[in-house]
This record gives sequence, C-alpha cells and structure tokens, in this order.
Amino acid sequence: MYKGKPVILASQSPRRKQLLEQAGIPFEVKVVETAETFPPELAIPDIPVHIARQKAAAVRNLCAPTDIIIAADTVVVLDDHIIGKPKDRQDAIDILARLSGREHRVVTGVIIQQDAREVAFSKITSVHFKPLNLEQLTYYVDQYKPFDKAGAYAIQEWIGAVGIDSINGCFYNVMGLPVSKVVEELENF
Repeated sequence: MYKGKPVILASQSPRRKQLLEQAGIPFEVKVVETAETFPPELAIPDIPVHIARQKAAAVRNLCAPTDIIIAADTVVVLDDHIIGKPKDRQDAIDILARLSGREHRVVTGVIIQQDAREVAFSKITSVHFKPLNLEQLTYYVDQYKPFDKAGAYAIQEWIGAVGIDSINGCFYNVMGLPVSKVVEELENF
C-alpha cells in the first residue's frame, strides 16, 4: 500500500524489488511473461518505456482498478546500439570487452499506471568502464554469471567496484530503477 493504494511491481527483478523495499514502498509482485519487442522507428529513450508499458499491460487484468502498477525496463546503449542480455558465457565476455575502456549509456524506462492514468518517463545514466583485461572479464562472468542483465553486468557487483571509474546520473538507474524519480512520481500521483 502506498497512501492507501496497493502497489504492484510488474517485474521479477531482484534489484527492482530491493530498491522499492529500500524506498519503503510496500508492494506485491505480479508478472506475466511478455515479449520485449519494440517498433524499429522508436528513439532509444522511448524503447524501454515501450517495453515497460507492455509489462504493465500484461498484468493489468490481474489487478484492481485502484492498484498502482509500476513497470520498468532497462537497456544498455553503446554507440547508439542497444546491447541486450548475453546469450551465453562467451557473449557476456564479448559484451564486457566492448564496454571496457569506454563510456556507454544505461536507459531505464518506467511506467506508473492506475486505472486510466499513466505516467511514463525514462532516465539516462552515463557509465564509464576503465580498461579491463580478459582475466578480469572472465573472472566476473564466471563468478557472477550476469546472463540476466542488460549489458552483461550489475553495477552493484564486483565489476562495478573495480571496473567503473565514473558515472554521470542516477546510480540506482543503472541497477534497474531510478527509485528517487519513482518516489517523486508516486507522490504526485
């Protein structure tokens, strides 16, 4: 409940759950598998919003009209190309090798819905990795198995501590939910 209204998180992400808990927002998780597809003409900041909207729509029938649904999606962008989740171990190492020594953007799109009302936004955070060698990349992939993570990494894990030398924007956005903006929008809801 948030101000007397049930909150539904349309995500199984442990990181999103952790961030809402950290913000003191009680919620229930409801998820229906959805294809993470988007029209090719969408601008990059609109892509995760579009996917988040699909996730919210997928759980709408499981919710009461008074429920507040929060859905989110995160993409990693390098050279204006979206880097998805790795297919396997080698793909994860290859993705991280491309990010090594470079700056990329993390874009999280969020949808907050209640009945016919909707707030949609995306947040962008720039992340710079210092150069990492193959031994470091292999260690991270083998120890942390980042196969369910966009860009093949989680900033709160080992690679974030030793491999990221700067970020510009919201740290929590890189984790998967710009929680301060979510709280701000919930307050205005």
